[in-house]
Amino acid sequence: MKGILKDKKAFLIFLLPALVFYLFSVFYPIAESIRFSFIKWGGLGEKKFVGLQNYIHLFQDKVFYTAFWNNLVYLVIVVGMQILIGLLLAVLLTYLTKGVAFIKTLYYVPCIITAVAVTQLFRSMYATQPEGIINQILKAVGLGQFATSWLTNIKTVLVCVSIPEGWRYTGMYMVIFYAALISLDPEICEAARIDGANGWQTLIRVKLPMIKEVLLLTLTMVLTGALRGFDIPFILTNGGPGNVSELMSTYMYKKAFAGNQFGYGSTIAVFIIAESILVVCVLKVLFTGKDEREERRIQKEQRKMRKLERRSGR
Repeated sequence: MKGILKDKKAFLIFLLPALVFYLFSVFYPIAESIRFSFIKWGGLGEKKFVGLQNYIHLFQDKVFYTAFWNNLVYLVIVVGMQILIGLLLAVLLTYLTKGVAFIKTLYYVPCIITAVAVTQLFRSMYATQPEGIINQILKAVGLGQFATSWLTNIKTVLVCVSIPEGWRYTGMYMVIFYAALISLDPEICEAARIDGANGWQTLIRVKLPMIKEVLLLTLTMVLTGALRGFDIPFILTNGGPGNVSELMSTYMYKKAFAGNQFGYGSTIAVFIIAESILVVCVLKVLFTGKDEREERRIQKEQRKMRKLERRSGR
């Protein structure tokens, strides 16, 4: 018992610095954002309590709704690229025997490049003066009629803003998926092949269900990261032209720090936090709800069986 108590104390001692740092770097700013969301304040002078007025204004703000729907499109593109392409690359890597380390490093490099460098790279690719590589390729293959000013065209700008973020972290999730796939017991996959499953069936029905927890973790990371996406969209277009590529994070920044509406900006931040928490809860229910219900059903059946055994024993 003393040994267990000592272990618990050591656990708490090592956990305490990280917990304190997390409280002050995450929970304290969230609490302050919630407090400021009920206040009207321009950064100087007296803070005025306005109750739910900021929230009422939020749901009457047309630009906010534009930013919200833009965020959904941004979310779909970023999640699609990082999860689907990352998983595809990881599966392909499992079939290679040479050069795996080099390929992983090559795809991981964008993760450690600064957002400014990534932005400049894609800005030069999208450029028209001087002509970027995308328009050059289109003209070279006879599709010059599709060449356009990608960052000023209202039909293409939102997609063009989303792609750099998706590309940037695809390699990181590829590495995570690859590590999960190679850690699987090869005997299980071999048994599936013996039973007649082809490569696609083995992947869908055996491998992916076995790394379900990893998929849930990465999907949560991608979704919450995309909901908070800010740096690349802000540097590329600053939400323009007009508000066509405005995201909730860029709109929050403009209201809080450019417009000195700290109360309203905090309200948008609270909405982003609530949305991120809701997404995580929904994912947990979708991924683990069925398993938990099945486990509770089995436990209930086991309790019934034990009661019947006790009664029959009497």
